Amino acid sequence: MSVANRPTRRTTSRSASLYAPLSGLSGLSGRPSRRTAPRRTAPRRTAPRRAGRLPRLGAALAVLLGAAVACAPQDDTGSAKSSAAPPAAACAKGHLATGTAGKLTVGTDKPAYAPWFQDDDPANGKGFESAVAYAVADRLGYARSDVIWQTVPFNSAVAPGKKKFDFDLNQVSVSDERRRAVDFSSGYYDVRQAVIALKSSPAAKATSVDALKHVKLGAQVGTTSLDVVNSVIRPDQQPAVFQKNDYAKTALKNGQVDAIVVDLPTAFYITSAEVQDAKIVGQFPATGGRAEQFGLVLDKGSGLTGCVSDAVDSLREDGTLARLEKTWLSEAVDAPVLK
Repeated sequence: MSVANRPTRRTTSRSASLYAPLSGLSGLSGRPSRRTAPRRTAPRRTAPRRAGRLPRLGAALAVLLGAAVACAPQDDTGSAKSSAAPPAAACAKGHLATGTAGKLTVGTDKPAYAPWFQDDDPANGKGFESAVAYAVADRLGYARSDVIWQTVPFNSAVAPGKKKFDFDLNQVSVSDERRRAVDFSSGYYDVRQAVIALKSSPAAKATSVDALKHVKLGAQVGTTSLDVVNSVIRPDQQPAVFQKNDYAKTALKNGQVDAIVVDLPTAFYITSAEVQDAKIVGQFPATGGRAEQFGLVLDKGSGLTGCVSDAVDSLREDGTLARLEKTWLSEAVDAPVLK
């Protein structure tokens, strides 16, 4: 079965004619009113003064002092740390508060493209993201047989609203804008974008970003690739925008565009398996001092976010992510950098 390339990370695009904007976030629900208990006045007592009253008065003052200390503002540093690092009980292996008890539901789009998946089958464990999903599941205490795959269109995964997955992985770049609608785990892959051109195209000779400004470029709508075209290359002519990378590849083959921008691993797959008369012109350096990263997508406010992030962090720290990247994305370090 022919496997197409995987779409890159998506971010908001201005091409409103090609897709419908996400609906706005719903408003906050009403806040319950605060109630105060009626004040009761204790009856005045005129009992005679006794020697035993002073110890009782001292004890009462001690109780009142303790209450005052308990009600005083406290340093919330500890609570902030606890929200970032969930208690061990919340991450009990194989017993998380998942949508289906004892199972871990993982979402991704269809088709599931290489090199992120293979044979359009996320469940086979082949391809970088399939392997990452099972590695995370294992760290969370779920066997491969406990993982349920769910088809989730990209836009549904990152839109506001209740999700039908425990986490989703679909080459989704972590961004502050998306965090308003969904939660993200720690990053599991550091991403760079790349340019592909037919070997006979003038764009194939480009060695710098400036050399790409005068060619016809294309990218998938809503992706980081399109953001790079608009904000980094800033071409002289309006870029062509496509609903899928498949359409962008067809346009490249037909000469409708001189070059297209996709993520680097996808670029290697396209040029090696799908458009063999094309070449990778180069990749773009990381910008802003912080690498673009793919993150696992979770429901906004999910109780699983901390546990999933801990699992991803452990996979990065012990070298598992690097090993999986070498296995499935090993060529992604060989493209020249465009500056």
